[in-house]
Amino acid sequence: MAADTRTGSLRELDERSREIFRRIVDTYLETGEASGSRNISRLLAAPLSPASVRNVMADLEREGLIYAPHTSAGRLPTDLGLRFFVDAMLEFGDLTSEERSTIETKVRIDGGGRSVETVLTEASQMLSGLSRGAGVVVTPKADMRLKHIEFVRIEPTRGLVVLVGENGTVENRLIDLPPGLPPSSLVEAANFLNARIRGRTLSEIRAEIERRAAEQREELDGLTARLVEAGLASWSSAAGDRPQTLIVRGRANLLDDVRAAEDLERIRALFEDLETNADLVQLLGLADAGDGVRIFIGSENKLFGLSGSSLVVSPYRDGDARVIGVVGVIGPTRLNYARVVPMVDYTARMVGRLLG
Repeated sequence: MAADTRTGSLRELDERSREIFRRIVDTYLETGEASGSRNISRLLAAPLSPASVRNVMADLEREGLIYAPHTSAGRLPTDLGLRFFVDAMLEFGDLTSEERSTIETKVRIDGGGRSVETVLTEASQMLSGLSRGAGVVVTPKADMRLKHIEFVRIEPTRGLVVLVGENGTVENRLIDLPPGLPPSSLVEAANFLNARIRGRTLSEIRAEIERRAAEQREELDGLTARLVEAGLASWSSAAGDRPQTLIVRGRANLLDDVRAAEDLERIRALFEDLETNADLVQLLGLADAGDGVRIFIGSENKLFGLSGSSLVVSPYRDGDARVIGVVGVIGPTRLNYARVVPMVDYTARMVGRLLG
């Protein structure tokens, strides 16, 4: 889990301060509301006057653990306070047998012909439903198996490669055409590749053609051979540029926490972040740094610093113990961490077992 270096000294809080702080955090996580000294004094196990509670709250505020929103007499936990609470005070719950069964059912390939991507999409949707946040999955981009390739000239020296996958996926990639390339070469290059590609991935095709370079030189003229090479080079480059796919489900759940105009603006900013997800994919890559679940709270990361959101993520691994993707949940900073953390952890382990 990500942690702030200041939390070490905060662990020295006395028992009374810890109890008051816990009451403030618990109220925030349950209701989103600020806590006042009078209400807290009535909740404490040992009697304490509202004035004494206010003194403790002032100390907690100086430590940076709580703050007063606007002109409210109550207090809310800061991002640092939530980090301290998660690292030093939170007791994580365990999943119910029903929740485990739900996860195991979703993260499974049965005889219905579901693909791995379909399973991961359903896992994201399932996490969203169980957590009432947005479920996220980052998965390595599949090296799709091809059905058909076509070359289309769009300018004298620019062309388009149209790739059709066996699963119906269509991708277009721009390439440079050799000067003076006749139209017949576009057809010849497509016929040459279509005779070899069906059911194979791009990397498999490239490896075979490189092995059979001599045959290619005999079968194709110079310009057509250059066109085939340009197409292969563009495919390799595009695959390297997009190594991962981001799946997000349940964004509408984030609207359930909207309480004021500033909350709506926060969610709008988060939706924009998710639409331009390059930074999110990079952020989720931080989960590769260690085993188990990691928690990013509010301003602890640049992506959600302005959106008041938290992210709980865990990597999943293949049979060789290599990290190949990430599953997680995005939600408000008052996310139910005690419930979401074991949920994300168990899902990651089930996905790893599926792909192992």
